[in-house]
Amino acid sequence: MYKGIAASRGIGIGSICRIVEQDLSFETKMVSDTAAEKARFQKAIDEFVEETYEMAEDVKKNIGPKESEILLGHAVMISDPSMSGEMFSMIEAGQCAEAALTGVCDMFYSIFSTMDDEMMRQRASDIADVKVSILKKLLGIKDIEISKVAPGTVLVCKDLTPSMTSQIVKENVAGIITEIGGPTSHSAILARALEIPAVLSVPGIVDLVEDKDTAIVDGTAGDVFINPEGDVLSQYIIKRENFIKKKAELKKFIGKETLTADGDKLEIFCNIGTPKDAKKAMECDGEGVGLFRSEFLFMDNTHLPTEEEQFEAYKEALETM
Repeated sequence: MYKGIAASRGIGIGSICRIVEQDLSFETKMVSDTAAEKARFQKAIDEFVEETYEMAEDVKKNIGPKESEILLGHAVMISDPSMSGEMFSMIEAGQCAEAALTGVCDMFYSIFSTMDDEMMRQRASDIADVKVSILKKLLGIKDIEISKVAPGTVLVCKDLTPSMTSQIVKENVAGIITEIGGPTSHSAILARALEIPAVLSVPGIVDLVEDKDTAIVDGTAGDVFINPEGDVLSQYIIKRENFIKKKAELKKFIGKETLTADGDKLEIFCNIGTPKDAKKAMECDGEGVGLFRSEFLFMDNTHLPTEEEQFEAYKEALETM
């Protein structure tokens, strides 16, 4: 058994598909025609931004508007002059586009990944995702097509980036296992939105498994089993059935009064982190909000939300109730 961070509740059982990082090595070279190199780089950025907006629109329709903002943040990031401007300056000085992109992204990654604030550290993974996506454009490497995995697949990868998650067909993915990430990471947020069991931060898991291995993903306890013995598999099949049954049974209480066994009326309030959570709480018959985790307004944003943006979020949550 392998232990990780329980990131999205539920039991997933299926066949492993490893998403192995592609070889993105390149020759660092100086260029003489800097105008042509800048045009090549701009073309890669334009393609990335266009595809990112398309993916964000799909995520907005299939998962939710809040989750789509994670992808939109990537497009905003590469358009920021403090980042892209530095890259173009390096190309102007004779660096190839790949080296300029990698150098600037790695610098920002190093800065953000060592910050104390969790929200700012999360930006490091965004920078890494942007770097990889644009580097693939420059090198002519196509993305792995996660959308084509077979039903009952357990995805195993170093990190499930927002651009990867946007390709997921919920019905085909039984579970997710990653080597990095935590309960507030983008991978966890998106896995929960899709209601796919997920265990994150399992050290070295990509190299410990093979494609087609059978995996059990216990997203509630944070446990992972690879090629489990028959009795363990049987036990978790029952656990999965019970989890599904319990969810269905709880839905029967929606619309009914909340009463104790001796008839006293109670109110059930929910903990939420976004206005969308308020909508879900009301759909599940919540009678109010007991705690609004306001830090998520900061952690899920590409920028520090203004006072007006925070007001609008609270207003939307209140109007939903």
